[in-house]
Amino acid sequence: MRIVNWKDLNAGERADILTRPATSDDGSKARLVADIISNIRNRGDEALFEYSRKFDRLEADHIKLTEEEISSACARVDEELKTALQNAYQNLHKFHEAQVPAPIEVTTRPGVTCELHTHPIESVGLYVPGGSAPLVSTVLMLAVPAQIAGCSKVILCSPPPVSDAIVYAASLCGVTDIYTVGGAQAIAAMAYGTETVPKVFKIFGPGNSFVTEAKKQVSADFRGAAIDMPAGPSEVLVIADDTANPAFAASDLLSQAEHGPDSQVVLLSTNPNYGSEVVAEVEKQVQELSRKDIATKALDKSIAIVCETLEEACEISNIYAPEHLIVETAEPRKLLPYLRNAGSIFIGSWTPESVGDYASGTNHTLPTYGYAKTCSSLGLADYLRRYTVQEATREGLTNLSRTVELMADAEGLTAHKRAVTIRMDIINGKK
Repeated sequence: MRIVNWKDLNAGERADILTRPATSDDGSKARLVADIISNIRNRGDEALFEYSRKFDRLEADHIKLTEEEISSACARVDEELKTALQNAYQNLHKFHEAQVPAPIEVTTRPGVTCELHTHPIESVGLYVPGGSAPLVSTVLMLAVPAQIAGCSKVILCSPPPVSDAIVYAASLCGVTDIYTVGGAQAIAAMAYGTETVPKVFKIFGPGNSFVTEAKKQVSADFRGAAIDMPAGPSEVLVIADDTANPAFAASDLLSQAEHGPDSQVVLLSTNPNYGSEVVAEVEKQVQELSRKDIATKALDKSIAIVCETLEEACEISNIYAPEHLIVETAEPRKLLPYLRNAGSIFIGSWTPESVGDYASGTNHTLPTYGYAKTCSSLGLADYLRRYTVQEATREGLTNLSRTVELMADAEGLTAHKRAVTIRMDIINGKK
């Protein structure tokens, strides 16, 4: 983990130090994913099962869990883990239920009423990574808002073998259509539909670079499906002052570093010695991790930056736009007005990033790779679509008629103008 002084860097060096490590791809990945998508779109189950056998090592053409398989999986989950998942579910449900929007009705002029309504996206697909780290928490993060929104069709895909805990978490949220399929082939199947996997309108969830590429491609195709947000490697940024505990910061940095070798962690501190103290703690704590090798690779690309003031640290954070932002300072809430670009902010020494990842109630599906400048954390609104309603009475049309006619004239759209003029002639008794 490199330690640098911000004041010693020129503009170019500052830009370089905050640039994420490039994801290497010579185009072969995009071409492979495009082939997978094309084959599944054109050949359905036949191609899906071929890829499942090749990439997921599926031994039989059976990818949808039966009611009996779901029941058995749920029964095998440890009771303490069930209680933990239930607690997390309740907190997530409470926070996301509070996000239910109220209809809006406004009278913009006498006789002119404008309304804003929402309804759930009808069908959504949830992708939950499996493999070495089956993300059971991701099930709750994706499925709880889908349940509250009232999406009529919710399906879940996860690479085989799907962990029992993932199945149980899905059941907690009322998701019973579970498919043991992963990778780009799962995204393609949900986007276009096959004989076994139904087509959905929008796909949610993180994944590896192949999943990310597949989501990108299907979202650019009008025949495909929308996606939740752009995705990249996981990341965290910690802002600390003299009061921060180095062991806390080290544990927070490592909690993201262990996600994957392409994850990045950043430390900003006003204490010139703090970076060295945290690095020492990181080197000590990493030895205790089950994913030590992965975390070590991520740390090779990570940085500690010495800042002159906390205001400067906030500006650096805004430029970087981290997925997770942890503020461990004496008065962390005083910095909130200065912090603009972050997926989710964790305030104070007793709020590790882990609580948001699992059970505080906020959603851990967040924009990465700098997309926090324009994208928001996942919420209930992502499962809803807005539509407007307008109604004009005779009085209302009369009040708006001249405005509309003049604007239509300015744009040279005669039919637009006549749609008003014809009605006004009747209102005024000319016809």
